[in-house]
Amino acid sequence: MTLTAAPAEALLWPPLVIANAPNGATRTKADHPALPMTAAELARNAAEIVEAGAALIHIHVRDGEGRHLLDVEAYRDATAAIRREVGDRLVVQATSEAAGRYTASEQIAVVRALRPEAVSLALREIIPDDAHEAAAAEFFAWLRRERILVQIILYSVEEVHRYQALKGRGLLGEGEDFPLFVLGRYTSGQVSTPADLVPFLAAGTPPRLWAMCAFGPKENACATVAAGLGGHVRVGFENNLFAPDGTRAEHNAAQVRRAADGARLLNRPLATADTLRGLYAGA
Repeated sequence: MTLTAAPAEALLWPPLVIANAPNGATRTKADHPALPMTAAELARNAAEIVEAGAALIHIHVRDGEGRHLLDVEAYRDATAAIRREVGDRLVVQATSEAAGRYTASEQIAVVRALRPEAVSLALREIIPDDAHEAAAAEFFAWLRRERILVQIILYSVEEVHRYQALKGRGLLGEGEDFPLFVLGRYTSGQVSTPADLVPFLAAGTPPRLWAMCAFGPKENACATVAAGLGGHVRVGFENNLFAPDGTRAEHNAAQVRRAADGARLLNRPLATADTLRGLYAGA
């Protein structure tokens, strides 16, 4: 029997978007000395992760005491510092996370004032109940008009079903959302596994763009499995401080590089920031 090469189309993958979440809302340098907290540190982190293969950086900003902050000027300072360091080579995504400090209306007001290139929105925070639907519908319509890259964070299968229902009703507007499936919880000692992704994908036909993040030393295993299933990945110190062998990871760029290495084993190309922008522009 003569073996022939596989057809070229069988080898094609959509480029993998690797996002980096370098700090999160609660971790500090007591958790890891390389965790970036200031605008200057976020900019240095950006320069390292873009060289490692990241296309997007998901940033949290802090107040003078190191606490999570939703503040327009702090976000502008951090974004400007990142842009000075890497130009447009990264999509800069602001978080709207409440972290127990902000209401849905405050979160929405900050995003409207900031007008970021990209934003992450936890469904359970922005639309905690039916009473918030009208304000959310107006907010999502505004996001679409502004062409802001929207990522909706989903923590459970139940939230996936709710997201699908809200999307079906038109409440989230038209366009891509790039949902992020969170494999686990922000609890001490949480360790995610690749199997945690299965219920999210089984909850219904995934959208064209979806991503996942995971906790603990199996983060990279989860990322590689997601990449092999056609999804995209978010890695970094917000969710995981460990290398796959359980030792402390060197820095955020090392986590990105591991995800990129997994993509190369799959023969999946890496997306650039412009690739991601193009995916939204074509939505």
